[in-house]
Amino acid sequence: GHCRLLCKPSALAQHLVRSLGRSAALRGGRWPWPRWPRLQMLWQLLQPPEPEPVVTRELLQLPDAGLVALDWLVGPWGAAGGSGGVSSPVLLLIPNAAGKVTAGLLQLGLRALERGFIPVVFNRRGHNGCPLTTPRLQPFGDPRDLREAVTYLRCRHPSASLLAVSEGSGSGLLLAYLGESGSSSRLAAAACLSPIFRGRNWFEAGMPWLYEWPLLLHLKQGLSRYARSLAEVVDTDRLLGSRSLRELEETLFCRSRSRPSSWECYWERNEPLRDADEVAVPVLCLCSADDPVRGPPAPSLPRELFRSSPYFFLLLTPHGGHCGFPRRGPGRCWAHEAVLEYFRAMAEFLRTEERRKGLPRPR
Repeated sequence: GHCRLLCKPSALAQHLVRSLGRSAALRGGRWPWPRWPRLQMLWQLLQPPEPEPVVTRELLQLPDAGLVALDWLVGPWGAAGGSGGVSSPVLLLIPNAAGKVTAGLLQLGLRALERGFIPVVFNRRGHNGCPLTTPRLQPFGDPRDLREAVTYLRCRHPSASLLAVSEGSGSGLLLAYLGESGSSSRLAAAACLSPIFRGRNWFEAGMPWLYEWPLLLHLKQGLSRYARSLAEVVDTDRLLGSRSLRELEETLFCRSRSRPSSWECYWERNEPLRDADEVAVPVLCLCSADDPVRGPPAPSLPRELFRSSPYFFLLLTPHGGHCGFPRRGPGRCWAHEAVLEYFRAMAEFLRTEERRKGLPRPR
């Protein structure tokens, strides 16, 4: 399908090339509108999930009494559909930075469930109906809450492989977590669908209104529920009157009454790739050259990172829009199959390496 894999040569890279080369996902049918990425983006945002998934919500209390929500996908068949084995891999799904759980992300979770994974959606404070119990939301690249969730998942499933997939701007959180955690991330592998690599540039450049306004309204709708409690720390009139995602982000995190900060200092602490050199688990990034949300490939794709780091792999396709990667037939998104094939290939490679070196499996 004219995809290219950009990475540093290694045994792992060769294994991944062979595995993806055999995958039927990259040889899927043609999409009737390959050169209309904005239409692909709209189709991806508006399509309903098929079938409607059943989820079981679990609230996780954080050290400062805040809450995040974990939504366990148990399929469209009720609780019996999600009964995985003791060692079934756990797949952590991270929505975009606005907290919108798209039909595409749910479809990926259902595909994973059918393959024997245990999928769970991570919802930030105040997002997707998660109660906001403290007047604090999660900044763009602050991985502290995600770290608590990963620790909990590891305790709940101690013998299972822990994997993570992020969608769109939610990749900023996953990449920041992998960089800050390094070899202590507790993840076996990760994948990013249409990631945003340079957060500050992305906010400053602006996005197509077709994408920005729905997300802005989605965020305002959620924040309006907590306007009274947030009034203690931010100007809620200015917050709910924001006309762009940048204005809302700056009002929420830089104009705080308790800890005001500059836009520059905010991004020094929240750029997704600020600690990219410390990443120590394989990360597959699926990107489209015509992504209208991320922007043109030259300034928005850190190609040198993929050439120099043995842990970063870029699967670049000429057409696919933003988180769309559409195809005809069942599944509709070939990237979902590619991600699941990537995770299978990673597990196979690790098992082979353990047998070759005679290493005991980690407890």
